[in-house]
Amino acid sequence: MHLEGSCHCRAVRFSVEAQSPVPFMHCHCSICRKTAGSGGFGINLGARAATLKVRGEQHVGRYHALIREPGQRSKRSKAERRFCLKCGSALWLWEPRWPDLVHPHASAIDTPLPKPKEVVEAALAYVPAWVDVPKGKGHVHSREWPAESLEDWHMRHKLLSA
Repeated sequence: MHLEGSCHCRAVRFSVEAQSPVPFMHCHCSICRKTAGSGGFGINLGARAATLKVRGEQHVGRYHALIREPGQRSKRSKAERRFCLKCGSALWLWEPRWPDLVHPHASAIDTPLPKPKEVVEAALAYVPAWVDVPKGKGHVHSREWPAESLEDWHMRHKLLSA
């Protein structure tokens, strides 16, 4: 599916081809919350990195988050979180472990996206008390990260496109 996206101030616009255009996860980790606001929801779409076309690339910043885990030394993430340098909008994430993929933030996509019948509420171990985590039918809770991959989730729900 062809997706068009942009930042809030429209200085950055991008397009990408996604084989899994249905958002599947609400990430409640501190990195997503603090870099993208609210739930973050940064890694819930998968697209082909080779198809990413960016207008306004001079306004795109890169951030490598600091990962802080109890009992361990902090380390810098290899994942690149891309954002607009002018308005701060979170745009997409690229991770060197999966170089063929790019993960647009659903919030940056302007193309209408289908609403999923099921959403994984991930990283609930890190959710602050003030967040009202959706419960009930259609919300699968995961204390850390789901065992099921983005691709496997989309395959199970028969949502992968060619």
